[in-house]
This record gives sequence, C-alpha cells and structure tokens, in this order.
Amino acid sequence: MLPVVILGSGLAGITVARELRKLDQETPLAIVTADDGTFYSKPNLSNACTAGKSAAQLALTPAAQLAAQLGVEIVPHTPVSRVLPAQRVLETATGQLVYDRLVLAVGAHPIRLALAGDGAAEVLSVNNLSDYAGFREKLAGKQRVAILGAGLIGCEFANDLRSIGIAVEVFDLSPQPLGRLLPTQAAVFLRERLEAAGVRFHFETSLVAVDKHGAGYRLTDSQGAVHTADLVLSAVGLKPATELASAAGLTVNRGIVTDRQLRTSDPHIYSLGDCAEVQGLVLPFVLPIMQAARALAKTLAGAATEVVYPAMPVVVKTPACPTVVCPPPQGSQGAWREESSAVGVRALFEDGAGNLLGFALLGGDAVKEKTALAARLPAWL
Repeated sequence: MLPVVILGSGLAGITVARELRKLDQETPLAIVTADDGTFYSKPNLSNACTAGKSAAQLALTPAAQLAAQLGVEIVPHTPVSRVLPAQRVLETATGQLVYDRLVLAVGAHPIRLALAGDGAAEVLSVNNLSDYAGFREKLAGKQRVAILGAGLIGCEFANDLRSIGIAVEVFDLSPQPLGRLLPTQAAVFLRERLEAAGVRFHFETSLVAVDKHGAGYRLTDSQGAVHTADLVLSAVGLKPATELASAAGLTVNRGIVTDRQLRTSDPHIYSLGDCAEVQGLVLPFVLPIMQAARALAKTLAGAATEVVYPAMPVVVKTPACPTVVCPPPQGSQGAWREESSAVGVRALFEDGAGNLLGFALLGGDAVKEKTALAARLPAWL
C-alpha cells in the first residue's frame, strides 16, 4: 500500500498526522521535511526572549520521538525539487518518493524588501526554529534592533525585545501599527502602550538602504534620515510557498487553491496551512490550521469532510497592551464603532443593520469579552 505523504513538518503537517492517526492507525504515513523534523510551536518564536527560551528549549518533540508516537516515517533534511502528479512521485536530491495521496503543508516564505546597501543581505527574518536560533546567537551582546514592519509579528517582536532591555525602532509604511487589523482609536491605543514600553515607531516610512557600519548597520529611510542598529529584523509579512504547486501544474492564486475539502486541482493532492487558499481565504493563523487539519484527517480516513471556519479571534502577544482582534470578513460592508477609556478600547465592526461582523479589544479588561463577542459573529466559511 502506498503511503499518504505529508510535505512539511510545521503545525499544519504534524497536526494532520496526529488527527489522522486518531482515526486510522493502518494507512502508511510519511512526513517529508527540509528541516530536522523537530516539532515546535511557531507562534512562540515572537515572545521567546521574554520567556528566556533558547531554540533548544522551544523544541517540543524530537523527530524520532514523534515518529514513534504517531507510527509514521519522518524523512528529514530532504527538500523536494519537483512534484509529478501524473506519476504520484516526489523528486528529491536523494531519489524519488511515491505517494497515494499528497498533503502540501509547505508554509510561507518571509517577504524580502528590495534594499540597497552592502548590509542588505544580512537583514534577518525569523520564520522557523533554525531562524530563531540564528537570531538569538546574533542578538547576544547587542543593544539596538531595527524592525521592518509594524504588523502582528513586528509588534510582538518589538514588545518581546523591549522586555529584555533591547532598544527597538520599528519602520512601517502604514500610518499605524497593525494597519490591516485595527481601526484608528484602537491603533492609537496600541501605539501609545508600546511607546510607553520604549518602542520607537517610524510610520509612513520605509528603509531604502542598509549599510555595514562598524559592528552594526547604518540605515537610510525613505525620508532621507539616517539611523543605526546592531541588528535588522524584517517582519513585513509572509508569502505562501506556491512554487512546487505551480511547477506541478496545480491551480495557484495567492496560495495553493483548494476546495472546502482541502483538495487542490489534482484529486490526489491536498493543501492546508500558510500555503493554502481555501475558497479564496488565506489564513496564516493557528485556529484555521487546526480546523483544516481536523477536517482533512477525516477526508483522508475515508469520510469526505468540508472544513468549517467559525469566527476565530487572533490574540496578539503584546503584554504591554493585551490585544485580541477578530477582523470582519474581507469585503464586509459596515463601519467600526469604537469606545475608548484610559484602560482600553472596545471596537465593534457592524453592518448597516447593527449586526456584529468583527471586533478589536485592547487592554486587560476589554479582552475578557473575547469569547462572548466571538459567539455572536457569523462563520467565515
């Protein structure tokens, strides 16, 4: 019997394997990964400095232990160069792997800005455990970090680094933090709380050049101003990893296009996680991944199941300003209604009939409403 092969050992791939094994202990199952197959929680990377965690301490389950627990074969350090759907074959540097069904859980790549300067190639990104290990090694003894991007990950890293005494400057073309998620008053509140914690923001400003300067870097921004930093960390966003799928002839848009059963344009190939576009939705968050993995496991076990996405709030890990956001579905018609106080902001996105479509809660007291408000929201899918 040919195996179900999962390509990728991140949260999406490992969760599919775990959920499938709950339903089916017999089907051969293999996980092919470009890294060492260690399981870890990727969301913990952006607040691990505060927790004092090294990369080794963030590792939850070594590959050998995971393989034994799940009764799967883990094929580590094996990048896949090509998928041949007609033959149901994966090509790697060490040979071919055949599959019965294939799950693409290959994640996303950090977006790299086009920067001038002889230090541009040394701008760091943290997208996996290996990246984090390198970042922590380079951070040792450093005092100043520049962060590109004031979105979710940029703000989380800024708060995390400030908590261990690192001076942080954040650059973003947006006029506010979490520009795609927060309405105006909420964004002002978050900015003020992070600034009170020592984060320095440069909004409506991007970097154009990173040059080596002594042991650090000289940064030139789009306004012509010059800054210095010991390290530069890019957190401007992720792009779904669609290269393998596209080369294999699968339908690709923003992500690898799937139906609600997570099936791609090839009936034997499925996709989920940061690389997938499910019914037009690309949702690189933990809760959608968990929903998708459970549904896909049922389908792979023989019970065709469509994924359901309830409204899923996103918790932003910024202790200086506890924040929960549940954005309205893309294209929603309505307006934000914000209530501000000295201790928080409660923002509701409502349509013309007063129906709740999204919310943002900031501050210790406000975030307590998360569960009650989420229960009132329509499902995303």
